[in-house]
Amino acid sequence: MKYLCFILVLIVSCTKKETIKIGDVIFREPISISQLSEAINEVTQTQKVTNYTHMGICFIENDSVKVIHSDADFGVVIQSLNTFLKPSDSTKYNADVYRINDLKVSQAINVINNAKALVGEPYNTTYVFEDEGYYCSEFVYEAFKDHQVFQLEPMTFKDPKTNQFHEGWISHYKALNIEIPEGKLGCNPNGMANNNQLTLVESFRD
Repeated sequence: MKYLCFILVLIVSCTKKETIKIGDVIFREPISISQLSEAINEVTQTQKVTNYTHMGICFIENDSVKVIHSDADFGVVIQSLNTFLKPSDSTKYNADVYRINDLKVSQAINVINNAKALVGEPYNTTYVFEDEGYYCSEFVYEAFKDHQVFQLEPMTFKDPKTNQFHEGWISHYKALNIEIPEGKLGCNPNGMANNNQLTLVESFRD
């Protein structure tokens, strides 16, 4: 029985590695409830009813899945899949991996090279494309820009229920002492997950 369990674990592990490929995009739901994460989710909902607030790009290194992403605390970093999914022991996570339809291996390698070139860049807390650093979806957009996968759209920071600026965004931009960049071009995880060039290939639930 002990050896049977080991074989089953090995099979599941190998299946995970084969499922995720270089260039796949991973979307994560909020790992903690904060005013800002609620604001991101509530103003960017799509008809797919996703509630993603973070995202990154996958690649394989030494038979392990790695994720490159722009983290609010660390800037652009490379982490293991497990660390991306579960940054702390108490973290509960829901995440989905999507594949870009018809993305060639050579194109995926180019995406990862673009992404790796940005490692160490700071997080863009203003969410304005022209400002220093990269927020998570801006980073993914930049990595894929040679292949025209994602498009920029006018951003809104208003609660669709009230058509007023969400309190989370009001507090965020007040702390930065700048105006809310309503209408400026940008992107967000929920909008990018709604791209018809993406196909769901894997889900992680804890």
